[in-house]
Amino acid sequence: MTASRGRPRDAGADVAILRAGLELFIERGVEGTSMEQIARKAGVGKPTIYRRWATKEELISAAMETLVVAETGWASPEAIATESPYELVEAAIEGAAVATTTPQYRALVARVFGSAVSHPELMATYWRRYILPRRRLAAALLERARELGTVAADANPDVAIDMMVGAVTYRVLQPDPPDVDEMRRYLREVYRQVGLLPD
Repeated sequence: MTASRGRPRDAGADVAILRAGLELFIERGVEGTSMEQIARKAGVGKPTIYRRWATKEELISAAMETLVVAETGWASPEAIATESPYELVEAAIEGAAVATTTPQYRALVARVFGSAVSHPELMATYWRRYILPRRRLAAALLERARELGTVAADANPDVAIDMMVGAVTYRVLQPDPPDVDEMRRYLREVYRQVGLLPD
């Protein structure tokens, strides 16, 4: 039997740290959030945090990836390769409509985009860890729908994905944000416009 090296990682501490980081980021932005504040709110020491994340930008990005339920991807690569793209989109609409209409999601979107210029490292980390994998899934889904004839043969997937994400982002940041029913209808119309739902 070989001896384990070091103490096992505490999953409860991970969740507490991520939740504290996300709450402070939404409340105060990157500028108003520090590792010391996160540690105090999570009830852990700063060394516990630094053993997991080197910077607050990495921590906040991990918190968004782990705790935010607003999934913009539709399914696994295996499901996209074998199942109907339209059924996958329909299955994702309800959860997306609920998640994107919460005050937390609206505040988070505002904070992320508001930090893009002042803290580009946060956006870069968030883009690499959270956005790019979901864009790859969306591109694969668009390709399946192109094969079925509902996405134009000459459609640019990057532009189509930007249109979908941009439409939802713009909608939730308006002064009168949608409720769940309105967002459900809006998402269906957005997906229909790009060909991810049939007419």
